Amino acid sequence: MKTILLYLILCLCSLPRASWGQDSRPNIVLILVDDLGFSDIEPYGGTDFHTPNLAALAKEGTRFQEFYNNSICAPTRASLLTGQYAHRAGVGYFNVNLGLPAYQGFLNRESRTLAEVLKEAGYSTIISGKWHVGDDFDQWPAQRGFERSFNFVGGASNFYEINGPERPTVPLYRNNKPFYLPKGRYLTDEITDQAIGFLKEQQSEKKPFFLYLAFNAPHWPLQAPEEETQKYKGVYRQGWDSLRVKRYENAQRAGVFPSGQTIAKKDAAVQSWEKLTYDEKQYWQRRQQVFAGMIDRMDQSVGRIRKTLKELKKDKNTLIIFLSDNGAQGGDRARIYTARNTETVGLPGSYDVQNSNWSQTGNSPLRSYKDNPYEGGIGAPFIVWYPKEVKANAIKKGVGHLIDIAPTLYDFAGADYPTHIGDATINALPGLSLRAVLRSDLNQVDRNVPLFWERAGNRAVRYGKWKLVSLFREGSKPELYNIDEDRGENNNLADRYPEIVNDLEKRYEKWAKENAVVDYNRLKTNNQFR
Repeated sequence: MKTILLYLILCLCSLPRASWGQDSRPNIVLILVDDLGFSDIEPYGGTDFHTPNLAALAKEGTRFQEFYNNSICAPTRASLLTGQYAHRAGVGYFNVNLGLPAYQGFLNRESRTLAEVLKEAGYSTIISGKWHVGDDFDQWPAQRGFERSFNFVGGASNFYEINGPERPTVPLYRNNKPFYLPKGRYLTDEITDQAIGFLKEQQSEKKPFFLYLAFNAPHWPLQAPEEETQKYKGVYRQGWDSLRVKRYENAQRAGVFPSGQTIAKKDAAVQSWEKLTYDEKQYWQRRQQVFAGMIDRMDQSVGRIRKTLKELKKDKNTLIIFLSDNGAQGGDRARIYTARNTETVGLPGSYDVQNSNWSQTGNSPLRSYKDNPYEGGIGAPFIVWYPKEVKANAIKKGVGHLIDIAPTLYDFAGADYPTHIGDATINALPGLSLRAVLRSDLNQVDRNVPLFWERAGNRAVRYGKWKLVSLFREGSKPELYNIDEDRGENNNLADRYPEIVNDLEKRYEKWAKENAVVDYNRLKTNNQFR
């Protein structure tokens, strides 16, 4: 009898948790947006935008002052989806194969995705939006753990279909099959509708879900429904010089940038607004109106997702995380894709990109842009909402990183992270769960090791209050900043504290060796991928 009872207990324990009865674990919605600057939404100082749904998430949840990404699309997504540093996951440079395992351009099998781990733990797994971590069929979302998938594969996409189904401008896939975006349909809306449809399908499964909602907004091309663009008519007549200062002041008042710290120095390459002609001002205002319209429509989509959760009676047990993959896009006006432009910026036939002038405002009060290891490149908004456990209207220093997302979600989901799959050894998770910070009075992650970055030869190390920056350019020297006192990175302290520079450089070399990071000079690259 004892043997039979023991056998029954073991059988019960081996069943998925959902089969025991009501599964009380939280549903998870992970929202990633593309090329959104630090202050490009209301909760982080961008009061020129209308983002009431994100403002509500922030008021009812917790924001971090300091949350880090990998400065550019594909490496960020690799870390987010696997919990690994990008090189360890196989995407150390971009979604291009440079001939080394750490730079193969797609997720390796030793790095398990969020979808693979959560599916094994009894979750339904869903993606809607941008992928960008594997171009070949066997590397797509449906092959990496997502049971329901709607996505485009690459790094950028038009927001409108202008060619037709025979030669689509927007190659989309639904559950691995080609999907045609109807003419006039806005891609942000379609990404949202597909996610909502999947959530309604999943309702019958009686188990928790994981939704990865990966918007391409507000990544170029600058395109938005005209009704959204017109909402912002006249809003940007003040120009980028004064607005970046206003954003800085707003961020301080909101508590997401430390009081008493100084805004990053103005980018000398950005022309003064007051030196523009009347026509130039009109042109640049229109571009920022479109950018604002893209963010506005994305925020509306967040509201629609929340409304659906309420209709499905899942709103009270859903964890929502919102973040950006990198800072706002830098560059100058020469980057406009004039050959593709057949209409005014914002319309379906346009193909304009964001530039340093408005992006300096977007990243205010932080320094620099996307694809750089300064705070404006790797710093992002980070909002977590889960009223059952996460503190409301809280702002914390945080010092979180992408590598912390996976252990955090596995903590909330009660998911076991594997050490082996068959004969393969699975990469251990280097990050930490943020759950204790989110649910308690702790102000930041208690981490006893540094955080590291490397992208196209640009490097950074963050350890305690210190941050080391080393740029890949001739004649550059290591730079050292005290982020606790100078998050604007205005005061280089490298000459004053050479011993700290040496210590952080040694730590970087050790990390680089452990993660198969190589000297960028060894990599044969094409400049189009920078």
